[in-house]
Amino acid sequence: MTIADGSRRLCSYVGPIHLKYANRQCLTGAMVIGEEVLLGAIPIEDMDLIIHPAQLKLMPNPENPNIPGAIVK
Repeated sequence: MTIADGSRRLCSYVGPIHLKYANRQCLTGAMVIGEEVLLGAIPIEDMDLIIHPAQLKLMPNPENPNIPGAIVK
């Protein structure tokens, strides 16, 4: 993988991982860096979650409160 500073590292990839948050869920994989796990942005998009900056919270998209929505082009 290439990290933010431009350097490259070899890491493990694990999955599938079943994630549940609020009333949402998805299947994904994750990279393992040392003892930390990096999920990335794809599960947030899959579950149609938003980051509310003022409240510092991860929450379901208020435009789609009951089920995840997606934009398809």
